[in-house]
Amino acid sequence: MMRSQYDEELRRLGGELQRMGALCEEAIADASKALLENDPALREAAFAADDRIDGMERDIEQLCLRLLLRQQPVAADLRFISSALKLISDLERIGDQASDIAELSRHLEKAPLRSERLAEMARQAVQMVSGGVRAYAARDLELARQIIAADDVLDGLFIDYKDELAGRLRGGEDSAALLDLLMVAKYLERIGDHATNVAEWAEYAVTGVHPRTAERRG
Repeated sequence: MMRSQYDEELRRLGGELQRMGALCEEAIADASKALLENDPALREAAFAADDRIDGMERDIEQLCLRLLLRQQPVAADLRFISSALKLISDLERIGDQASDIAELSRHLEKAPLRSERLAEMARQAVQMVSGGVRAYAARDLELARQIIAADDVLDGLFIDYKDELAGRLRGGEDSAALLDLLMVAKYLERIGDHATNVAEWAEYAVTGVHPRTAERRG
């Protein structure tokens, strides 16, 4: 494979990852709105996005393997490709968790769901996924580190929302519905963890050192 063609394939890989990330953002937003606004159409859209994310994971994996087999990549390219193979797994899990939120919305159609904290968790999760994937595609180290730090914000929102749910439980609201809402919040918190993983692989692609490895060395 000619180097110019190889570079074009690498750019394609970055573009495909961005498209997969955009689908993840769409799935999170649709699932959350389906829950908060009791919208069955958005629920089905979240399920459909998850199916497309699964297909993209397979396609991108094949593209990565093709790039590895056709030409011996230099160190920076090898990190870029190997990171992509890691982070598509996190993006696939994000799609699954968005689908799980959409599924829970079926059981919460009659529950009082309006909560700015839950909506803010969803917005933060979407921003983290978007930023993590952009950091990878652009090899933007500063953005990757911003996304890693943003996980603390989402964790804090989760703790606040858990406290809110505990107060509602003490107030006599339906405990089954509140437990389902806690699961929704936990899925959003886990999405933040996966977005952090994506950003950490973006950092590795640039520096050659995974942040967790650097922490252990320190």
